[in-house]
Amino acid sequence: MTDSTKVAGWFPPEKYVRTIANATMYGCLYFTDTQGRPLGLRSTINPDLWQWPGGNTDKGETPWQTAVRECKEETGIAFTGECRLIGMNFAPVGGGWPLCRVGFVFNGGTLTDAQLDAIVLDPAEHTEWRVLTIDQWRTVMDPLTFDRLAHTDASRRTRTTMYAEHQPVQCVRPKSLEP
Repeated sequence: MTDSTKVAGWFPPEKYVRTIANATMYGCLYFTDTQGRPLGLRSTINPDLWQWPGGNTDKGETPWQTAVRECKEETGIAFTGECRLIGMNFAPVGGGWPLCRVGFVFNGGTLTDAQLDAIVLDPAEHTEWRVLTIDQWRTVMDPLTFDRLAHTDASRRTRTTMYAEHQPVQCVRPKSLEP
């Protein structure tokens, strides 16, 4: 038997991970209303940012578990639907953000008017929710966020899974935090 610490090129995992790209990972749910209009949540920290229910994965959590947990925390919706991946997003290091960003988007299905009316936002995270047509979202969202929305919506409508690569996350101080 060979001592694995003496094999050429072998690194202990804690050393090896320092030599490869690291990433933050998130999971989110993509919902539409009965007219097919996507649901968006306005960020409290950055009011120019519209998001879907979801967030960064906690240690030991899967992206699916993250999406379901964050949806409940952010909207009060206790999602019980099936786990159906509709897209993945990737953004490389850059723009002031030190890690790659990998996102998993799951199909949240269709919300009725009653379900939308029952949304209870966490004020620490979001100030309002809206359902708008894709064309209306284009006028409200920044181009990067809209690109993710357009890819995700097309994927859901065609019942395919998409993978999209985006520009690096731009890490800028939100206007709400300026002195």
